[in-house]
Amino acid sequence: MNEGHPICMDKYAYDLPQDRIAEYPVEERDTSRLLIMQGDHPAEDVFNKLPEYLPDGGMMVFNDTRVIRARLVFRKETGARIEVFCLEPVLPTSEIAKAFEARSGVSWKCLIGNAKKWRSGKLSMLLDAPQGKINFEAERTADADGAFLVHFTWDPPDMALAEVLEAAGKVPLPPYIEREAEEGDLNSYQTIYAKQDGSVAAPTAGLHFTKNVLDALKRKSIQAGHVTLHVSAGTFKPVSHDDIRDHEMHREQIIVERTLIKSLLNNDGKLTAVGTTSMRTLESLYWFGHALASDTEAEFCVKQWQPYEKAPDISTEESLNNILKHMDQKGIDEISGITSLIIIPGYKFRIVDILVTNFHMPKSTLLLLVAAFAGEAWQHAYAYALEHGFRFLSYGDSCLFFRKD
Repeated sequence: MNEGHPICMDKYAYDLPQDRIAEYPVEERDTSRLLIMQGDHPAEDVFNKLPEYLPDGGMMVFNDTRVIRARLVFRKETGARIEVFCLEPVLPTSEIAKAFEARSGVSWKCLIGNAKKWRSGKLSMLLDAPQGKINFEAERTADADGAFLVHFTWDPPDMALAEVLEAAGKVPLPPYIEREAEEGDLNSYQTIYAKQDGSVAAPTAGLHFTKNVLDALKRKSIQAGHVTLHVSAGTFKPVSHDDIRDHEMHREQIIVERTLIKSLLNNDGKLTAVGTTSMRTLESLYWFGHALASDTEAEFCVKQWQPYEKAPDISTEESLNNILKHMDQKGIDEISGITSLIIIPGYKFRIVDILVTNFHMPKSTLLLLVAAFAGEAWQHAYAYALEHGFRFLSYGDSCLFFRKD
């Protein structure tokens, strides 16, 4: 538990009617609505005009994670429907990128829908794939921290898990979208620059970007950079406590390349983060470099309350250079680690100046991050959005915030 000042979650509550939650995306990604918050005065436009509101030069950082087909629907011989939601790999590796390369015989931590109907025995499905028929089986093997350990096997056994999930799985739409995934979601619930398999939820601020928008950013000399944060189901975990200090933040894997860190050091303009996941990755970088200042062998594992401990301050430049030195010593060109960083009001931002983000759930850690970044402007933004028919959450509209001084 953090020993800082209490933050009452009721302050971050607002009424979100179900009909304001977007069930489907707009037809053209970049024609969604954009709310611009400069100071406390909201203005609105269409998302494809985003570049016009950004200063020339600088840098924009995207999360290039790719949503996997994490929802598996099996049928028992009795006809019972069992839904298995893959959360994170356990065996033979917990490293997400390597887990998708694994061959038959893997174990994942999963949620199970209708678990009482499946206490033992194997479930199977026969799949049609470009490679031919696949016999895919699942066996529940143990309980695992409020979830279950499920062992998956398949035949032919030399296929990679990524190929099997592509044939077997469904798009893992968020729990607040009250419909089944459809064919169109395969495209619309994925950013156009998605590259690294591993998320069970999309980094939704990125869903609005099109090639036209990216080209317009280039014309303004805004450099594009990419990080990877594999979004876990914990992103939907509600804050059940009245005080955020009692909330346990979820862990997520992040990967950052040397070239990105060098670009951050060379950037002399404003830095825009696309979404809360890019924001948390960039700010986590600072705290890893901060840890390396006192321990050159520090593990890349950013704890939830690490920024709020009374530790000596260092500059962002020093922190990032510490990471480059660490990479030199290890002979590596990318770093991977874990972050549980929670960003709440009072947090001092080290890297990000501008944030593009969707509208978030009431009383969520994502909303706290926005409040920390924008101050009370978030309240003006959300009040305006609710009053003027903006669409909320994953398939909804977006907002442009500038960091409060």
